[in-house]
Amino acid sequence: MGLVAIFLVPWTLYLTFTLPSRHLTTNYDIAWVGFDVALAAAFAATAWAAYRRLRWLLPLAAVTGTMLLCDAWFDIVTSQGGREVIEASLEAAFGELPLAALCGYIVVDVERFLATVDRFRRPPTPAARRAALRAMRDDARAARREAPTRRGRPG
Repeated sequence: MGLVAIFLVPWTLYLTFTLPSRHLTTNYDIAWVGFDVALAAAFAATAWAAYRRLRWLLPLAAVTGTMLLCDAWFDIVTSQGGREVIEASLEAAFGELPLAALCGYIVVDVERFLATVDRFRRPPTPAARRAALRAMRDDARAARREAPTRRGRPG
């Protein structure tokens, strides 16, 4: 891996000076559709692994997060300026990057993430249900007490 990293430095410099800044391709749509299908599959696999508490959750979350970062990057840099750049940037800021951060959180602290998933999966206990009903009843009583009373008809 270290040798590959070292090799990529001159390769990147070579590409910097030899690649055209503009390139048209006939399969641009197929590339993006294929990438989005793979991203959807990664999301589904990550969600399934989280729900089932599978040991594949860590690598799947890492793959999904990486794909989201790549998607954000390429959406922005392949935009044709103006409105497209703004749209891609907003999509990255409010969609792809927060989801990538969630995937990163899963990778960093999978146990805490799974504990949170478990809390959502478990139904509330009878005591929790009773407490919620009691709180709703108390709120309704307080609202009735605070409501103005009508003393006769307005004239």
